[in-house]
Amino acid sequence: MDFELRRAREKLDREQRERKERAKLKLDREKRAKQEAVRQREAIEAVQRARRIEAAEAQDKISQQLEENLHAGRGVIFSHTLEAVPYQGSGDKIKLPPSSFVELSEQGAFEKGPLHFSLSLIHEEGAGKEQYRMTHAGVMEFTAEEGSVAIPPHTWSNLFPGGTLKSSMVEVRYVWLPKGTYAKLQSDEIGFPDIPNHKAVLETSLRQHATLSEGDVLTVNHGALSYHLRVLELKPSSSVSVLETDIEVDIMGPESAEKTNHHVLTPLIFGKPDSGVVDEGNYMYYKFSIDDDTWKIITSKDSKIEIKLESQMQDGDTDLYVSKHPLLFPTRHQHVWSSHDVGSKALILSMGDHNFGPGSYTVGVYGFKGTSKFMVSVTIRDNPREVVGQHAASSSSSMEVDTVKCRNCKRYIASRTIALHEAYCSRHNIICQHAGCGIVLRIEEAKSHVHCEKCGKAFHEVEIEKHVKVFHEPLHCPCGIVLEKQQMVQHQSLDCPLRLVTCRFCGDMVQAGTCAADARDRLRGYSEHESVCGSRTAPCDSCGRSVMLKDMDIHQIAVHQKN
Repeated sequence: MDFELRRAREKLDREQRERKERAKLKLDREKRAKQEAVRQREAIEAVQRARRIEAAEAQDKISQQLEENLHAGRGVIFSHTLEAVPYQGSGDKIKLPPSSFVELSEQGAFEKGPLHFSLSLIHEEGAGKEQYRMTHAGVMEFTAEEGSVAIPPHTWSNLFPGGTLKSSMVEVRYVWLPKGTYAKLQSDEIGFPDIPNHKAVLETSLRQHATLSEGDVLTVNHGALSYHLRVLELKPSSSVSVLETDIEVDIMGPESAEKTNHHVLTPLIFGKPDSGVVDEGNYMYYKFSIDDDTWKIITSKDSKIEIKLESQMQDGDTDLYVSKHPLLFPTRHQHVWSSHDVGSKALILSMGDHNFGPGSYTVGVYGFKGTSKFMVSVTIRDNPREVVGQHAASSSSSMEVDTVKCRNCKRYIASRTIALHEAYCSRHNIICQHAGCGIVLRIEEAKSHVHCEKCGKAFHEVEIEKHVKVFHEPLHCPCGIVLEKQQMVQHQSLDCPLRLVTCRFCGDMVQAGTCAADARDRLRGYSEHESVCGSRTAPCDSCGRSVMLKDMDIHQIAVHQKN
């Protein structure tokens, strides 16, 4: 009996403990469920609160963007995302679709002056958008396909500094830009300030642009050379308009001159030689200047300029070319003076040469064969004065001596020594039988005396190979004509349509082109470029009337009686 009661009590106790544990677990589950419900409610409220904040911020951003567009566009709101398509053109003027013309016209954008646009590259990456650098541009025409914008190489390279992309989206936004007053540029290459009238060259290049932005790279072409100018600073803002404005420009040199693809003009000082090494087919260039004071000294003393090139002749040879600016880099085809002698060379510039005068000159050392070490110098040499009395005495004494003509060398020899002279001359001397030569040579020198088969000039046998290669080897002009050296130099100086000439209106070096289309301009001697460039108008200094540049002199004479 007691045993059964004990078992019943133990069973009751066990059941009570189990009920308490189940009740405790139930309370814990209900507590955790309440806590989880609270956390979920708080998370939902946080997400909803964040969405409300994001929506408010997006609305504020849209409002701010609209306000900025309205302010930047001076009341014109134009902002579209278009696909960028490259096209070959000059300057920074883009092409927009016809719908853009309609939208801008409806807002009166054309009445507010020249159109300027900011271009921002948008590159899609995943679900987000990454914004790249911004540049500015003008507009050329509204002929692009709908949904696209045609971009010239200058603007394309500034939008894609790291390379080109096959497909990209660009945000095009209408903006108003102030006229620029100051620009600081830095050339990536050395030698840009050496260009004659380099600011006129820059002005000609900027004539094809509508805007400038800090960080842009401006490409300036001068003949076959290209210079890259980086925009460091602009005033009055970081992006300006360059249309119909005068800008003060400062041009800085490159930070490092170690790497350059352009020729370098090394200054030469009168009387101080400079040495160097040149490889076959390459040029080394030097420059010197004759200022007004030096020119007065040269004219007063009838002095001459001697340009001397001394070369070491172990395994190489050089040629010497000299030009006067604006021809900056003389070559085998384009130069004013040249010397092709084997070994040392010298050029004399004297008052009798119409190309000689004050100005800047370039000396080009060309590696004709092998690698040559050389030394180049420029000196002012006084013209020696003749002593009239001594010259007269010597000539009078020669007239008093009885002379006889030698039958071998054809020289006049004193009659008392003619027999001895003829005996010696016939044994040791020989006359060249080539037509028009007749030079007297030593018998041992006759074998090395040769004549060019094409021009008949006499040379030493070691010089004839170079003479034929330099003067008679056919040269191909870029315009398609094939000529020998002397004819090629004259052709590229006077006749070639691709030759560079200095425009009398813009001061830039441009291709001469063909004859002017206007008959009046042909009579004036204007080139094709000058006929077009001279058609630009400028205000007259006297009356302020807009007159074409090529008619300005006639206007001054006919209207203002100025010579």
